[in-house]
Amino acid sequence: MGEALGVYVAAMDYPPGTEAHRAPMWAEHALRPGWAAVAAIDAGTLVGIGYGYRSARGQWWSEEVRTGLLALGRPAGETEQVLADTFELTELHVHPAAQGDGLGSRLLLSLLEGRPEGRVLLSTPEVDAEGNRAWRLYRRTGFGDVLRHFRFTGDPRPFAVLGRSLPLG
Repeated sequence: MGEALGVYVAAMDYPPGTEAHRAPMWAEHALRPGWAAVAAIDAGTLVGIGYGYRSARGQWWSEEVRTGLLALGRPAGETEQVLADTFELTELHVHPAAQGDGLGSRLLLSLLEGRPEGRVLLSTPEVDAEGNRAWRLYRRTGFGDVLRHFRFTGDPRPFAVLGRSLPLG
């Protein structure tokens, strides 16, 4: 897990020490129903990771998104449809030194292949004009807007929640 968290910290440009905060959360996520993970290794070094699980009522992320959708005035029934039967793509990261060769796309496709859920949701930091590799990957693979400029509790940055139906293809 230490190497995976190192990829995460490097890809997100988080300060050293972030790993210690995230490790218990990642360990707990691995116990959730439907958890799956992918990894990419180059010359014996972990360079990419991704994981997710079946979203469920009561999970922090799902409840945050539910609150955000309802606050926008989305009807409760529609909100529940968005969140039902969903795979939560929790993390997808490629070390900066390994970016630009399609590794993120391969990880994403591998992680979502054969998922039994009807849709996938993820959150990603908002960036000007959607101008980074993550945004280009998500748009290229058919992810659309679910919730934009949303602030999760405890994080001042704005995020987008994106989603698409499954299976891919």
